[in-house]
Amino acid sequence: MRRIPQILLVLSILLLAACATQERSRSLTTTLSAYGGTLRWGDFASASQFIEPKLRVEHPVSELDRARYKQVRVTEYDEGSGPVPISPTEVQQTVRISLVNVHTQAERSVIDRQTWRYDEKTKHWWLISGLPDITRE
Repeated sequence: MRRIPQILLVLSILLLAACATQERSRSLTTTLSAYGGTLRWGDFASASQFIEPKLRVEHPVSELDRARYKQVRVTEYDEGSGPVPISPTEVQQTVRISLVNVHTQAERSVIDRQTWRYDEKTKHWWLISGLPDITRE
């Protein structure tokens, strides 16, 4: 008779853990979709709001980078195979971003290796790798 409450307790804990994992996964999907949409529109200023707040304060986007972002138009944002978990609270995603220089009309692509971290306190995914470096090829 004592085993039944113990089994129910273990099953309840497993069910709660599964729900939390599912909610975290849904939140990641929503966040990555919103970030991708923001970059597809070339809105790098809004995209910076996805960066973890502490990192945003410690390493603000420079004026030079802001000027560079204004010189390009995003023509493609290819997420490839999607995010890959590297820990229970972190994922990495490799994205190919195609850009056109608005002055020269030259097109090129950059690879953006993103790292995202889940904040248990705020229940939010934050970009910890920063905005894409569009100076690399």
